[in-house]
Amino acid sequence: MRETLSHRVALARPLSVDPAGQAIRRANRIRRRRTAAGLALAAATTVLLSAGMAQFGAETRRDGSPIVVIGDPDPTNRPLPTASIPGPAPSPETSNALLVGETLVNADGRRLVLPEVGPAERVQPLPSGGGWLVVGAPSTAGRSLWVVQDDGLVQVLLAGAGAIVLAPDSLQVAWRDGDDLLVAGVVGTQLIGAVRTPVPAAAEPVRFVADSVLVRLDPASAGHTLWRPGAGPLPGAFEQKSLNVYGRLPDGRLVGQVATTDPARTCLAVLAPTRQLDPVRTGCGPDLSRDGIGGVSPDGRWLLVNGGTGKTGRSLLVDLQRLGPGVSAVTAGPPMTGAVVWGDETRAAYLDGAGKLVRVDVGEVRAGKPASPAAVPGVSADDRPILVQGF
Repeated sequence: MRETLSHRVALARPLSVDPAGQAIRRANRIRRRRTAAGLALAAATTVLLSAGMAQFGAETRRDGSPIVVIGDPDPTNRPLPTASIPGPAPSPETSNALLVGETLVNADGRRLVLPEVGPAERVQPLPSGGGWLVVGAPSTAGRSLWVVQDDGLVQVLLAGAGAIVLAPDSLQVAWRDGDDLLVAGVVGTQLIGAVRTPVPAAAEPVRFVADSVLVRLDPASAGHTLWRPGAGPLPGAFEQKSLNVYGRLPDGRLVGQVATTDPARTCLAVLAPTRQLDPVRTGCGPDLSRDGIGGVSPDGRWLLVNGGTGKTGRSLLVDLQRLGPGVSAVTAGPPMTGAVVWGDETRAAYLDGAGKLVRVDVGEVRAGKPASPAAVPGVSADDRPILVQGF
């Protein structure tokens, strides 16, 4: 009996369940699944990175050099807010010390002093309000574009640029940079989404026309074209008659000055908003200046434009509804400089050569009473104000 029991104990029988083997096999399966998943994730990551790098490369090729905001965004280093909006008469709070910046004047004669900027050529409100976009005057180092916020922050968006043009709503800016023309969006204190295209050596942006930029091919001769950012390069065929474009009609057509076969004579024309800027209507008669200064009323009825030269120069009021053969014009006031601001359909304002404010009333001008200049209170003869749409 003892021998039989010892043989049974010595005999190893297989177990119906092997926990250790099951654990090992489960671990092997988990390891294989993790390996496969890791390889798949690595492959997917590689594809995404490749696509991202391709997209980044495309953006880099499109944008060229990155747009850098120049200036210190640290609020602790902001200059103290000194901008103020005094009334028409000087006040104790607006000493001459504030006039080291740029003085803005609206059509009613109110003035606003912007500190830490200048000399400036054009100013527009920021898209969201709360400050201004300031285009610098030309210098040996080029032009600059500033952001001046109501809280005193002053930053430079562009420096060393060529001609700079702002969209009417201040949401876009176009500028010449080397051999290229660029357009970017304005968001806060940054320029984003820059698009560029090569342009001829003398070409400059003139103004925004809807989603396109009007480009003058050579300031010394006639010829414009329209470039739509993102829709390809500048067109190969150019219009070669337009000298200046003064504004846009409510239907999208443009009002401009065109050359004629007589080198000493120019005419007004309504231009179709195409790349060829085909003339739709033409009116010859007034002796127009070639300085390009002028503005169209919001309803498209009236045009203020400079006429004549030298001592015989003057601003002219033209009825665009009567634009045609033998169109006539009436004297509106002294010659204009800078921007023309229309307050409504019958009232406009501009600055004359001495920096004085000229308010034009269409009814009075048509009745034979041209506008007279008036000095802006609180602005000295050495400080030339900049006329802007009201503030």
